Amino acid sequence: MPGRFFLTRPVAGISDPPRMNIAPGQEVITLTADGAQHMRWGLIPVGRVNARGRPVMETIVNARSETVFDKSAFADVKRAVVPVDGWYEWTGEKRRKQPWRITRKDGGLLYFAAIYDIWNGPGGVQVHQVATITCEPSADVRDIHHRMGVILDENQLDQWLHCDEEVAKAMMQPYPDGTLAVAKADDVDWDGA
Repeated sequence: MPGRFFLTRPVAGISDPPRMNIAPGQEVITLTADGAQHMRWGLIPVGRVNARGRPVMETIVNARSETVFDKSAFADVKRAVVPVDGWYEWTGEKRRKQPWRITRKDGGLLYFAAIYDIWNGPGGVQVHQVATITCEPSADVRDIHHRMGVILDENQLDQWLHCDEEVAKAMMQPYPDGTLAVAKADDVDWDGA
């Protein structure tokens, strides 16, 4: 389930510097029904409160496909897409974890299904925020993680952004086996962005 992304090419007319280590809390290019824009990766659920009735400020970077349309924390969110070259996962013991880079075998972009909304913070601050959606892993990813992002094909993007909820639910499946490449990622500066 994407924990870090990388994007090295321009997308949808937005040309950012190549980024090999995009972490939660940072901005990502996001495609919506209204076009492309930068959004903060991590969603503070609108209206979510703790046992004392205070707002929960915990950030959600990934939402489960099985419950995303049912939980009140995601009420009134809209659908989006996060395009990336790939993402990272880790295996192993603490302090000795092995990073893995996951990409499409054909070198194309990956399009993660996502949800977004606008968080209204103190002082009138508005933050466009996005969270990717996860599902069961494909055979390509299963050995390194128990979840993966829902990946859409380019020809599904318009449908994802505009279709009704039942059609969207049917699209939230693991990416086809044999289409992703998994390789060691020992060359990434994890402290830099």
